[in-house]
Amino acid sequence: MEDIKQYMKNVGQAARAASRIMAQADTATKNRALEAIAAAILNGSVQLIAANAKDVVAAKANGLDAASIDRLTLTEKTVRSMAEGLLQIAQLADPIGEISGMSYRPSGIQVGKMRVPLGVIGIIYESRPNVTADAAGLCLKSGNAAILRGGSEALHSNQAIAACVHAGLRAAGLPETAVQVVNTTDRAAVGELITMKDYVDVIVPRGGKSLIARISEEARIPVIKHLDGICHVYIDDEADLDKAIRIADNAKTHRYGVCNAMETLLVAQGVAAKVLPPLCKIYLEKNVELRGDAAARAIVAQMKSATEEDWRTEYLAPILAVRVVAGLDEAIEHINTYGSLHTDSIVTENYTKAMRFLREVDSSSVMVNASTRFADGFEYGLGAEIGISTDKIHARGPVGLEGLTSQKFIVLGGGQVRI
Repeated sequence: MEDIKQYMKNVGQAARAASRIMAQADTATKNRALEAIAAAILNGSVQLIAANAKDVVAAKANGLDAASIDRLTLTEKTVRSMAEGLLQIAQLADPIGEISGMSYRPSGIQVGKMRVPLGVIGIIYESRPNVTADAAGLCLKSGNAAILRGGSEALHSNQAIAACVHAGLRAAGLPETAVQVVNTTDRAAVGELITMKDYVDVIVPRGGKSLIARISEEARIPVIKHLDGICHVYIDDEADLDKAIRIADNAKTHRYGVCNAMETLLVAQGVAAKVLPPLCKIYLEKNVELRGDAAARAIVAQMKSATEEDWRTEYLAPILAVRVVAGLDEAIEHINTYGSLHTDSIVTENYTKAMRFLREVDSSSVMVNASTRFADGFEYGLGAEIGISTDKIHARGPVGLEGLTSQKFIVLGGGQVRI
């Protein structure tokens, strides 16, 4: 344990020193690093896939579930995607040094804000080795240093990707310690990382609910996180029903195991008898298990009975809860009671109702006439995202480059003194 403490302290000290250099790096240098990392990943594709194969074999031997193995596995396509993601980050505007809100005060001074890096970002994640490249790229472009602690099941993959990252940093003249991948699988390293207040400025956990809950409870450093993705689509009684069917189908069945998939469908009483039969026919053909309240089951007999717990559940599976509501007020009440502040959508042609939904639903992403599956950093034009935040302070929703920065006040004077 003492060795882990000292190792993590050394990692933290190196990251803090690197963060000061990264904060000074200009846009061209950061972009050169990103391009060099992308090239190293493409050139090292064979080695990356070979390293990943070791992790996959071990994961299967250890009984890791099929979904986790799928997330763990690298292919030529996913390797190219990692490289493309880094090149996309290089094309994004650099937020660092951006000055906004400058105004003159009666004293003659000018006051405004400048965007600055957060400093050192600790990222804790499971299974997905592509997060190593995405996180490194976003932290680099936003002028931060990163400490990455991937899951033990992806150790060989993450180390191989880290070697590409370090090669790119060297090529651009930036310190390799700007991105460090923790090289131990000892869980004690996580405990150290989330309490190193002197060296780490923010923690970003990416993974299952149990991981995020543990980090949130034990961290002594601010955490950017979301626990659940209990997302809703509400079909209003003034909806275009063709739109409603397309949206509700896509929101649930496009992908099941993602945080922005719809888990509860709310339907206004006035259109339930029209929209539920054709929509549920689609779900049943796709083998989606339906769990409805009494009103929904009266319309679609194949539904199972929903319980109170169903309204609070993120299934991440082909299961959908369905409830018939009186109208907009009851829909908003349901979402604000059972939702997880992630993503919620209304389908309606009534502008006033749409605006009410946008104002009154207290989630990080609120939509009108669009699938919840759009709640994603790339779809929002942020490039790769570091994760989703359902918190209300600092970053909210998909966290891209700007979410990895802060602002400081700047003052421009001409010799003024306060009297």
